[in-house]
Amino acid sequence: MPTTFAHEPAKNRYTMTVDGQLVAVADYVINGDSISFNHTFTQPNQRGKGYAGEVVTFAMDDVETTTKLTVVPMCWYVGKWFDEHLERASLLSRGAA
Repeated sequence: MPTTFAHEPAKNRYTMTVDGQLVAVADYVINGDSISFNHTFTQPNQRGKGYAGEVVTFAMDDVETTTKLTVVPMCWYVGKWFDEHLERASLLSRGAA
């Protein structure tokens, strides 16, 4: 099963596809020096496989390595992801005064 992750800046989202089918999405909005993740979605028939966590991990890796933005977890799932990945908490406050 080929898995592909992508950042689609024109659509303000990160995506995950499996076998060419879109399975999970993490939507965001950039506001100044922050990026707010406001919605995470997994196709109903693909839930329970950990895909949301994988797309959020990809998104956080990308934000960390390609930007200086502070992450604002507006979506409950992204907030839960940070609760489970305390080692990534610096993304929530980097660049803050």
